[in-house]
Amino acid sequence: MSEKESRDIEKGYPVSQYVAKLRRLADALEKGEKFEIQIAGERIYVPVRAEYNIEHERTGNEEEIEFQIKWTHD
Repeated sequence: MSEKESRDIEKGYPVSQYVAKLRRLADALEKGEKFEIQIAGERIYVPVRAEYNIEHERTGNEEEIEFQIKWTHD
């Protein structure tokens, strides 16, 4: 597979859409299936072998939690 163009996008969603995406992710994980999601016009295919982690950052009076999914292409 050829290397894809670098990308770093952060996209906000209304709570209802965010919840729906998390629910679809949870359903795919429970079923052991790949997860598909469209972000800013690009369809992303997350393989079953992906790694999942949660990151917490604190800087001054600002805090952030990131739910991360990472994988490499074969």
